[in-house]
Amino acid sequence: MKNRLPVIFSFFILYCCSNAFGQNNVIKQKPCSNEFIMGQADSIKKEFTKMGFVVLKEASVSMESEYEMPVIVPLNEGNLYHFVFIGDITSKLYEVRMYDWNERQVVYKKNQWGDVDGNIINYDYIPRFSEYHMIKPVQVNKKKKLLCGYVLLLKKVK
Repeated sequence: MKNRLPVIFSFFILYCCSNAFGQNNVIKQKPCSNEFIMGQADSIKKEFTKMGFVVLKEASVSMESEYEMPVIVPLNEGNLYHFVFIGDITSKLYEVRMYDWNERQVVYKKNQWGDVDGNIINYDYIPRFSEYHMIKPVQVNKKKKLLCGYVLLLKKVK
């Protein structure tokens, strides 16, 4: 029994340390489901596919009103990309900012409820350097705190 005590104690310490250091403190994007937004996204994908674009990344994301949802994507110099953000139809304000690797803002788009484009912000972008870019969509909704959003990155191939 005397010889087993250090072994049991060692396993206990190992177990405690693995739980303490094994915790994952990463904030992960959570998907959401909104049939209206999904219908808009499907229509946009269909139209851009006809124009020679392919979908690189797409995701439905749960968002909180007035908080940015950063999306980091690698972009290659000289390629034509098209970015689309679709927000909740009841939100009053939609904004998208894009930053290059040096944290310089390279795109800023803003829509308000009632604008022609409504809840969709989209733009073309041709990077001058091959590097990661950060895209930060945000929407403001006074009636709902938790919102659904959809991001779509397409690349011209034809």
